[in-house]
Amino acid sequence: MSTVAAPPTPKSRDLHRDAAALQAAVAELVRVYQFRDRDRICCHDISVTQCYALETLAEQGPMRLGALADRLFLDKSTTSRVAGTLVKKGYVEQRADQADGRATALHVTAGGRRLYRRITHDLIEQQKQLLRDLDPEVRDGVVTVIRRLAQAADSRFRSGVSVGCCAPAGEGGPACV
Repeated sequence: MSTVAAPPTPKSRDLHRDAAALQAAVAELVRVYQFRDRDRICCHDISVTQCYALETLAEQGPMRLGALADRLFLDKSTTSRVAGTLVKKGYVEQRADQADGRATALHVTAGGRRLYRRITHDLIEQQKQLLRDLDPEVRDGVVTVIRRLAQAADSRFRSGVSVGCCAPAGEGGPACV
């Protein structure tokens, strides 16, 4: 016996349209910001990925390499190279982990904090240019919506809920469904 799917309801059509519009808008925003970040951050002698690592450590405090990899959505070997470069440049240092002296944690150095503050100031100045012509209520709404979307996406990714074509990794790695 074959089952015929029910035609989409107006509400589900609206949801599909809205999801497609959101995908296009987020893709464009990410594209623009990736190039902006690359151009603005690389002039400080670090890559965008190194900047994200530095930002995470500066805002969330010292952490082990595995925790940093989880927060950056990177594998541990890539995160190790990123952290190693930051250590070589003097922006991060490894110290014994306070919870387990056998392990090490990554800490931002004073030079790393100064660099993080310079980059952040530069990026905030750029955001001011974008927001200048918007009413305060619109600015508040934009920030609220972006934060909520980021939190929802982060929650789904961290919970292992499949968001794309791949289910959570099993023994054989990700399985596309």
